[in-house]
Amino acid sequence: MDRAESFPRRQARTRRFTLGEPRDFRVADDGSRVAFLRSSGPVDPVNGLWVLDVATGVERLVADPGRLAGGRGDQDLPEAERARRERVRETGSGIVSYDADEALTAAVFALEGHLWRVNLAEGGPPEPLAASQGAFDPRLSPDGVLVAYVAGSDLRVTGDAAGDRVVAGEPGETVSWGSAEFVAAEEMGRTRGHWWSPDGRRLLAARVDTARVARWWIADPASPDAEPVEVRYPAAGEANAEVSLAVFDADAGSGVGAGDAGVGRGRADVAWDEGGWEYLAGVHWSTDGLLLTVQTRDQRTLGVLEADGDTGDCRLLRSVTDDTWIDLVPGVPRLTGSRLVTVEDRGAAKRLCVDGEALTPEHMQVRAVHHMDDAGVVVTASVDPAETHVAHLRWDGAVEWLTAAPGVHGVAAGGGTTVHISRSMDRPVRRCAVRSARREGPDLLIQSHAAEPGLALNVEILELGPRRLVSALVMPAGQAGDGDASLPVLLDPYAGPHAQRVQRAEALFHTSQWFADQGFAVLVVDGRGTPGRGPAFERAVRGDLAGPVLEDQVDALTAAAVIEPRLDLSRVAVRGWSFGGYLAALGVLRRPDVFSAAIAGAPVTDWRLYDTHYTERYLGHPAEEPGNYERTGLAPLASGLERPLMLIHGLADDNVAAAHTLRLSRALTEAGRPHTVLPLSGVTHMTPQEEVAENLLLLQLRFLQDALGMPALAPRGQPPRDHEGVTSE
Repeated sequence: MDRAESFPRRQARTRRFTLGEPRDFRVADDGSRVAFLRSSGPVDPVNGLWVLDVATGVERLVADPGRLAGGRGDQDLPEAERARRERVRETGSGIVSYDADEALTAAVFALEGHLWRVNLAEGGPPEPLAASQGAFDPRLSPDGVLVAYVAGSDLRVTGDAAGDRVVAGEPGETVSWGSAEFVAAEEMGRTRGHWWSPDGRRLLAARVDTARVARWWIADPASPDAEPVEVRYPAAGEANAEVSLAVFDADAGSGVGAGDAGVGRGRADVAWDEGGWEYLAGVHWSTDGLLLTVQTRDQRTLGVLEADGDTGDCRLLRSVTDDTWIDLVPGVPRLTGSRLVTVEDRGAAKRLCVDGEALTPEHMQVRAVHHMDDAGVVVTASVDPAETHVAHLRWDGAVEWLTAAPGVHGVAAGGGTTVHISRSMDRPVRRCAVRSARREGPDLLIQSHAAEPGLALNVEILELGPRRLVSALVMPAGQAGDGDASLPVLLDPYAGPHAQRVQRAEALFHTSQWFADQGFAVLVVDGRGTPGRGPAFERAVRGDLAGPVLEDQVDALTAAAVIEPRLDLSRVAVRGWSFGGYLAALGVLRRPDVFSAAIAGAPVTDWRLYDTHYTERYLGHPAEEPGNYERTGLAPLASGLERPLMLIHGLADDNVAAAHTLRLSRALTEAGRPHTVLPLSGVTHMTPQEEVAENLLLLQLRFLQDALGMPALAPRGQPPRDHEGVTSE
């Protein structure tokens, strides 16, 4: 790509420099092969499926969407697949997900509602599978013969001589089989609703009924002739979808219509919801058993159930309780042999536990569990919250750290082979290195086709204030950062639960550095509620998502100004998206003495309008703890607006609905407070559209320059614009 292009343009075209990166790694159970997705270059969003032969180091493209029918675009995606991509924040196209057997001999994937199967071991072109229109989420049976998938509201099976048939389905607009409900996909990390038995003969399917869930409507004001889209949205305090489970024989639906399937032979209903469980958070079915992870509505109790795949009976293996909430940790609970592996909050740490006994030390925060075998467990964990490392834990408790270089490390493992996915402050792109007992010598590097951002970083990681808040101070690069002149300050946080902005990975600071290079000192702070510091630090926001979060931003700002005297505390702005947008608006409304301007993108302004699973975890049920919602809402603060505020919102957002921004804008107007609203027609909670993503940065820069009294200079590396915003030739 053209390095002469401006940073906003390059970032938009490359989807934040992620296009061309290898991703979604799977390792064969014997360690011989690694499968992954990757596009052809830094501006190509279309991913193909690749296989690496570990012994030879040869990479093979086994499925190229450009050579398959309907493989280059997303115009005909099933709506269910569009929703799934929105839930997982997928910005690519082509093959964006796949499933494979444990040996990585075969894989299946969907392209624009069509199914394909490919031989990973022997090669050859992918073969199309007979499937109903709108197929998505294909899952390969363990023996590689059958493929289960969802089309419309039915769970179906294809791939053998019997052809395509329904396994579970029923009439009704509110009922679906085989898919995850909204809060499971958005908040719990469970994006699927059907699972194969280890022998490939049966399917566990989730039945979702949204009849009780409130109907919301998302309209496109720019297209008044288009019908609004109906969304079943479970807002805080309101009804969730009803989720039930049943096990079916894989061939039970042969020749059965969708209106009758799932009621005859070969069905066993699973009584998982007996005992007051509200949420089905996870499912894992292996030769060691069928394990269900469930939660109560208040999320203060997590249960681990073992289900009988023949009868549907469930028994409670373990129950974990907490006075605030129980976090869901990726990769667990899991059964391995007779061991039950969980990650639980014990004292000051999230610790890996085996049959309830802590295996990891108190200073080690376990982030996720990635692999288990007879030798032990592979996890990612933190000691320093600004870093995440890979560790191997033996069953006797011995810890071997597999990564040492400062940075953020991930892993995929199997059969003595590991793929280490690493980001650091020394490299602008990810490094994906393969280590294996099958080969000698240095790490085998998987190629990356991603572009480099072309920025020189000037970032210092600090611990600020009495709570040692992990923060990043980003100053102008090069000579612009060496002078004595004071600099306006831009806070650039997310600062919400379950996410970090400050880790030793260059990719986290590209946008912040670009703003710094325009003449700001940029401060990024991870305050109370963010992960990596232990349970007490995360739980400090229980009942109040406003006060502690905002206080930490202000405290860090004050402490940073002591360390770096060039920070001009009379000119401080704050920008953010989603929770960061909420925090930005909160800051300018509550603390106009600190913040001179704010940009709030897709902000939550009334927590009663956000979903059950996330919101009630932190604020409780609104009928039981209404004060928590009153103290955190933004509309009651509208009359106090004294500073410039820009509100940005995608009108097609089905996660943080545009009603949040519109209601706050109405309150501000009724209070006579001027403000700016930037509605984005056709844009969801993500902003993958190139023109939108590029110009959003430029519009925000101009707003901040005006609000803080800065000269309206053309951005560094950007062609100058005349007074009407037209690029000068």
